[in-house]
Amino acid sequence: MTERRTSSRSRGTGGTPPVRTAVRNAKIASLPIAYAGRQAAGVAKRARGKSAAEVNQDIQMRTAQHIFEVLGELKGCATKLGQLLALYELALPPELAEPYRTALAQLQDSAPAMLPATVHAAMADELGESWRWNFLEFDDRRAAGASIGQVHRAVWRDGRQVAVKVMYPGAHQAVLGDLEQLRRLSILATVFAPGADVPAVTEAICTSVAGELDYAAEAEHQRIFAEVFADDPDIVVPKVITQRGNVVVSEWLHGTPVTRIIESGAPQERSRVGMLILRFLLSSWVRTGLLYCDPHPGNFRVLPDGRLGVVDFGACVSWPQDGFTELVGELVDSALNGTIADLDVALRRHGFVEPNRAYDVAAIAEGIAVVSEPLAESSFRFTTEWLRHRVRHVMDPRLSNAHRQMTIPAYVTPFARALLTAMGVLAQLEAEGPVRAEFARWSPELAAAFERFDNHHAQPTDLGLVRQLRANPPARRFSVVS
Repeated sequence: MTERRTSSRSRGTGGTPPVRTAVRNAKIASLPIAYAGRQAAGVAKRARGKSAAEVNQDIQMRTAQHIFEVLGELKGCATKLGQLLALYELALPPELAEPYRTALAQLQDSAPAMLPATVHAAMADELGESWRWNFLEFDDRRAAGASIGQVHRAVWRDGRQVAVKVMYPGAHQAVLGDLEQLRRLSILATVFAPGADVPAVTEAICTSVAGELDYAAEAEHQRIFAEVFADDPDIVVPKVITQRGNVVVSEWLHGTPVTRIIESGAPQERSRVGMLILRFLLSSWVRTGLLYCDPHPGNFRVLPDGRLGVVDFGACVSWPQDGFTELVGELVDSALNGTIADLDVALRRHGFVEPNRAYDVAAIAEGIAVVSEPLAESSFRFTTEWLRHRVRHVMDPRLSNAHRQMTIPAYVTPFARALLTAMGVLAQLEAEGPVRAEFARWSPELAAAFERFDNHHAQPTDLGLVRQLRANPPARRFSVVS
């Protein structure tokens, strides 16, 4: 009971996450300190005859629970780091990954909900003291949590059902204050993926989270997506009603969360939903000029008519389309159809290897061939086991791992985050379908590479399916300036 009372006092008033810098810093700093303490205690336990395996598992379980409790309470960039650690869980053997999987399941809703008085004050700050005039109904209860705020269900003054996203009071200050602390958590890499370049990954996540503090930009992103997908037969993006400061009001989407589809959906439905998510991601950056960087299951709904609904557009970045298509086309073509020398040239030209650095390009070629399996087959089925093996191969901490010799161009980081997160969702869904045909539909460069691959391997090309998919081209293409 004492621990619970202490936790309650440390939280912000009104049910908000703690925003005082000293409190947040102390909570984050407690993570590596507690981890070191558990390791020291483990030495004593082994001395008393407890097996190393039992001690290590106990340390893993306690550390996982502590990390996700703290990250869940702090929210903001801490929650985003927790989402990233969900990918690290894939790098662990199944018997060791269970503690992290269990703790992660509690992360999304672990922050305290804002009390009604706090919500009302936040709404008044942004929409004015007469803010209730805008709504026929407003539910004070939280309908869903977000990393830096929460969502309420309401009825707009014209009768439309809407979602009202409200940022936690003080979230700007709290999140920006967290960034430096999160950069110092590299010691926790030994828990999730020994040897990983955690500072670089954390920097990318923190940069993304800082951008997500701008609700005006988020609303503009959503308006662009909603206009582009307005007449799409498969995808629905809710329209933005209004945005004022740290409040965004948009249309409410009635649907089944993809998390529920993952848990209990029939195989055919899981595959259909997975392919729709892939279609949305691949088509949206071509059609909008923006990359959707946060495709985790909580941001998707399956509407009653079967269409895929998409929410939360805070994590979007302008995308250099021309340079990216050239990069992907050359890398995939050299990996599928070229020699090891061709791949070496492509990797160096596009900045994946530092100039004049020696590396095991043959091992990289072998690894790329394995990861490219979805693009080498006309139909592919994702599984968590398949993805786990690929992630563990890349994140192997041994110095002999050739992937440790590689780097990644800074502008590719958002795409890598989106792609890996999307593959995680497809693996959870165990989605199966014409993956490479969907890639080829939105990239002529990839379509040409796939056709050369089929011709070389004397297998029938599936580009007829690609032409069929392209029969209904998108209405128009947007040019977005950051």
